[in-house]
Amino acid sequence: MIEPWKTEVAGTRHMAVAGHYLAAHAAFMVLEAGGNAVDAGVAGGLALGVVQSDLVNIAGVAPIMIRPASGTTITIDGLGGWPRGLDPDLFMREHGGAIPHGLLRTVVPAAPAAWIQALQQFGTMSFGEVAHSAIRLAREGFPLHRLTASVIAEHEAEYRRWPSNTAIYMPGGKLPQAGDLFRQKDLGRSLQYMVDQEAASASRGREAGLGAARDAFYRGDLGRQIVAFHEANGGLLRERDLTDYQVSIDSPVATDFAGGRLLACGVWCQGPTLIQVINLLKSFDLGSLTHNSPEHLHLVIESIKLAFADREHLFGDPRFVDVPVERLISAVYADERRAALRPDRAYPDLPPPGIQHATVREPALVGAGDPPPPPDTSYVCTVDRWGNAFSATPSDVSYQSQVIPGTGLVPSSRGSASWGDPRHPSGVAPGKRPRLTPNPAMWISPDGRAMPFGTPGGDVQIQAMTQFLLNLLVFKQHPQVAVEQPRVATYSQPDTFEPHPAFPGMVKAEARIAEESVAGLKALGHQMSPWPERTHLAGSICAIVPGPGGSMVAASDHRRPTYALGW
Repeated sequence: MIEPWKTEVAGTRHMAVAGHYLAAHAAFMVLEAGGNAVDAGVAGGLALGVVQSDLVNIAGVAPIMIRPASGTTITIDGLGGWPRGLDPDLFMREHGGAIPHGLLRTVVPAAPAAWIQALQQFGTMSFGEVAHSAIRLAREGFPLHRLTASVIAEHEAEYRRWPSNTAIYMPGGKLPQAGDLFRQKDLGRSLQYMVDQEAASASRGREAGLGAARDAFYRGDLGRQIVAFHEANGGLLRERDLTDYQVSIDSPVATDFAGGRLLACGVWCQGPTLIQVINLLKSFDLGSLTHNSPEHLHLVIESIKLAFADREHLFGDPRFVDVPVERLISAVYADERRAALRPDRAYPDLPPPGIQHATVREPALVGAGDPPPPPDTSYVCTVDRWGNAFSATPSDVSYQSQVIPGTGLVPSSRGSASWGDPRHPSGVAPGKRPRLTPNPAMWISPDGRAMPFGTPGGDVQIQAMTQFLLNLLVFKQHPQVAVEQPRVATYSQPDTFEPHPAFPGMVKAEARIAEESVAGLKALGHQMSPWPERTHLAGSICAIVPGPGGSMVAASDHRRPTYALGW
């Protein structure tokens, strides 16, 4: 039996897992105080926007999946579109097709609306109650984790471009070090303003209070500060972009897998790609193969490349693009695509899509050297004693655009995940949402209990999620072991993020993958490139897995400061 590096956490009452231990603690405190999984998940998500504000912004994106105990799962996109005032030819005409750093890559900030929508529809607590830990951490500070310190150092030049960013992320003009006390007082005041507006409406009931907290951002002083800064500095956000914003609530896409049901978010993100990959793989007898053998990994890599080919050519905001998602996730289509998978040879590049797109576009930019780290994110999931489950992947970095002075907020720079060429399925247009990489998911076990899971990692997200699912459900590994197993990732696809480079044939592999497997993959035509033994670039899975006798087992990845709490 393989022993896990981290201790698994098991229990029967409630569980919280998050991409940072302080966010897991914030969620667990809410569960202990009587809140449900949604209350706790929102608390954890808000805390991530403080303790990992290099990767998660309070004014960023927050895609959410919720499965209430009643069993009807919903998704909240938590993703804003391009401002109304965008000229769709702007980036082609003035920026060579690129979407530049700064205010021009801002889309409507959606996370506040998403968190509050979750609370209104499924929660029991006030915004003030769930935001308590986030506010305290912002005001009083916390010891900076080494990963956050390294991200800030890696992006030092970007942070130094704007005085408001430098003031927060390089206090005193110096790079912060791991262990330094890190405070974000402006961010704490912004959250407190939302809480105060809620409290002022408390006499009209919980629903009115939550609405007031939302209005504080989208119609109140925070929104006015954001818009005024954009108007004064060449940005595109305007008052109506904020006041008219509404989240989208949808049903997940799904497929049968391992005796249960795999649920993913819709085609506004890369969630259907996970379904496509699993549909391709589930007809192979993977369990008969040696785990992480060349045969096993080749099938995984080539299936991912086939699905990524469809993502590149077809995926876009379904309000603007006719995406044949039902066909893409069907068993019939999986059979058609599986015929293109050669067990004896890797595609040297990204394969052609299974459904031809009529639009003619420029070929992908071919990158040199190692792929750049993606603008990253985090994750949180919770399950409570009533059977409610919550899964969310909040995101948006703080080094690609300006902090709005006095707020601590960087309104969503998720425009970096669009293409400046409006002819691309994920090209820019007024009101159009970028193609989101964050894609929280769940697997519903045969007994009906939910397993929320997810990861940060950009285009590596669905690759890490696939390998975790196979480890857990096909190779029957313990949840913590399934998370910790070494991973591979293909980079043949154009990167979701600006400038969208592709690295044809490249496969990165953690050094714990056996030399024989690496050699076998090379023989099949993969261009193998090593990662360290463990790297945060390989994703950071968190999951709460149904266990025997009604128990739960929480798994958290050793590659990042993830943590699990429960009993």
